[in-house]
Amino acid sequence: MTSTPQRARRGAPPRTAFLLAQIGADAADRFAERVAALGLTPREAGAIRVLGRRQGLSQRELAEQLGTVPSRLVALVDELEAKGFVVRERSEGDRRNNVLTLAPDGERMLARLREVAEAHQGDVLSPLDDEEQVALAALLAKLAAASTVPPDGHPGFRR
Repeated sequence: MTSTPQRARRGAPPRTAFLLAQIGADAADRFAERVAALGLTPREAGAIRVLGRRQGLSQRELAEQLGTVPSRLVALVDELEAKGFVVRERSEGDRRNNVLTLAPDGERMLARLREVAEAHQGDVLSPLDDEEQVALAALLAKLAAASTVPPDGHPGFRR
């Protein structure tokens, strides 16, 4: 039977997963600072981003996209609605459900978020050359596909 240390020596060096977690946490903290300058939390930014791609989602569908439970999403949608970024209306097809769309201020915020995300990505990946960035993106996509986090989700949405 192969021991854990021997397996580690054949593949990735020790602490690789830990470094990945550290880098991810640092990148998340830096992104949080950037969106805080816009008056948003990362959770709010994520919801605006998803709604920018898929207008008219129900609250339940948005919760699924973000990887959270619908009951936790209510407060998030309340905040976005209070800030004027989201419009919540009863679904014509099912009056028990609400559908969500971006308000005009939400559309403007989405454009600002895109700029912030591009700058953030540039900063985070700046130590890598173009070829390394492409290789890293492919490897991270492979890891993400094998994870339990939905494509638009984030572990922070589960808390």
